[in-house]
Amino acid sequence: MRAGDDPRQWPALDFATMKIGLMLPQSADDGAGGTWPEIVDLAGRAESGGADSLWVSDHFFYRGADWPRGQEVGGHEAWTLLAALAAATTRVELGPLVLATSFRPAGLLAKMAVTLDEVSEGRFILGLGCGWHEPEYDAFGYPFDHRVGRFEEVLRIVGPLLRGERTTSGGRWQEVRDAPMVPPAANRIPILVAAKGERMLRLTAELADAWQTAWFGLPDDRYRERHTGLLAACSAVGRDPATLEITIGMEAKEELGEGPGIPLDRAAIVDCIAAWRGEGVDHLQMAVWPATPATFDLALDAIAASR
Repeated sequence: MRAGDDPRQWPALDFATMKIGLMLPQSADDGAGGTWPEIVDLAGRAESGGADSLWVSDHFFYRGADWPRGQEVGGHEAWTLLAALAAATTRVELGPLVLATSFRPAGLLAKMAVTLDEVSEGRFILGLGCGWHEPEYDAFGYPFDHRVGRFEEVLRIVGPLLRGERTTSGGRWQEVRDAPMVPPAANRIPILVAAKGERMLRLTAELADAWQTAWFGLPDDRYRERHTGLLAACSAVGRDPATLEITIGMEAKEELGEGPGIPLDRAAIVDCIAAWRGEGVDHLQMAVWPATPATFDLALDAIAASR
């Protein structure tokens, strides 16, 4: 299966077991020290402890009343961390959850993905989204308008380049002319798209290898509504849903508050993993808050008990 192929010709996928990954902290605001030694220590714990994948977010900062104490918080840059993690790990898959296509030109994004896949020896998953947090766009001078339209132009350029195709595309916001990918990707790089709106879901069904939606605790009506929308999008483009990997972002928290999530408790995590497996999810991406050695060990114990 490759993003950009005719969906009606993509083979059905066979996932024997649900993969389970962990979000890594990127600063002290995630409950950890936020230094590289602390981040790589957690990555090593996750890899040796049986996690299937590691993920980082792609933001300059968060600002607003929805964040802890209404403060301005941020983390280290996603791609730089992923490159370092690719060299520091050997087994786990790695990916951004997800890169905002607003922040990097399409050709550069594809070139970076191919290089990172080379460093990771085929363990890279390219997670993409259209972006959403307007304050960081304003602060760093990125346009916030037409985000889905801009996203579509990037996606239609990146997919062919990752497959080694010389690519020409002249859109409203992105343009490449007879662009090569030299050297070409040594492996097939999966494209994961975070989507919930009708247009983004249709682009996912048409062009992606995997669908991602977040954030959740246990499966609920909000998830099932989004999944129904994905199935409708697959039907609209003539794609067999069995050829699209389903990935879900789930949170386990020490303090639940008002948002989605489950208690940071071994039994609760085991039950939640079982519930998402029952929904037919292929890859569960778990965030634990705070992200510390102790909470990672707890989550890894729950993952091991769920195998």
